Amino acid sequence: MDLATLSTLNAERAARRATILVTDVATGAQRLVKAADISGDRLAEALDKQLRMAKSAMIEAEGRSFFLTVQAPPPRVIVTGAVHISQAMAPMAQLLDLDLVIVDPRTAFATPERFPGVRLLTDWPDEALASLGLDGYTAFVALTHDPKIDDPALEAALRSDCFYIGALGSRKTHGRRLERLAAAGFDAAATQRIHAPIGLDIGAVSPAEIALAILGEIVSTLRGPRRASA
Repeated sequence: MDLATLSTLNAERAARRATILVTDVATGAQRLVKAADISGDRLAEALDKQLRMAKSAMIEAEGRSFFLTVQAPPPRVIVTGAVHISQAMAPMAQLLDLDLVIVDPRTAFATPERFPGVRLLTDWPDEALASLGLDGYTAFVALTHDPKIDDPALEAALRSDCFYIGALGSRKTHGRRLERLAAAGFDAAATQRIHAPIGLDIGAVSPAEIALAILGEIVSTLRGPRRASA
C-alpha cells in the first residue's frame, strides 16, 4: 500500500467513515474506495454488499479476482433514557457488538449499579451528543418520554448522518413530538427519518421484548442498503 493510500485510509478511519481497499489479485494494484463513492464505482454492487456485511472477501468481476478489504467503523447506539428498556438493551447490544452509550442527566437512574459496564453520560443531551459526535454509523434512540431530554437529542440526530433514529411513544405522543419539531424548524422530510412507533412490529410488550424489537430494527437498517451519506 502506498503512503498516499495509507494516509487517506487512516484519515477516513479517524473520521469514522467506511472504506474498501480493492486489490487486483493478479497484479497487486490497489485503490481505495470511500463509502460515499461506492455508488459510482464499477464494482458498486459487490462493494455495497460487503460493506453492509462489514466483511472482507474475495470476489470475481470483470474476468478478474479482487480482494476487498473492508474497513467499517464499529456501530454505536446512543440512547437517551436510563430506563428499563435500555437496561435490557445493554447486554443484547454487547452480544451484537454494538457500542452502547446511555445519556441521562437524571443521576438517580443513570448509575453504574443499574448499567454495569455501560458508558453513562449524565450531561444534558445537547452537551453529551456534541461531545460524542453523530455519524453514519451511529443509531440514536430516544426513550425517556420527557421532551426536555429527548427533543434536543432528536434535533441533534436529525441534523446528523445517523443511520437510524427512533423514538418511543404512542402515535398520539409522536404526533405532539412532530409538532414540536416542526416548530423548531424541521420539515416532514426530516422528521420522516424517525422510526415511530419504534422497533420491529413483533407485538412487544415487556421492556426486554421492546429492546429486542428496537435492536432488530437497528440491525436491519444497518445491514440494509446504505444511504449515500454513510
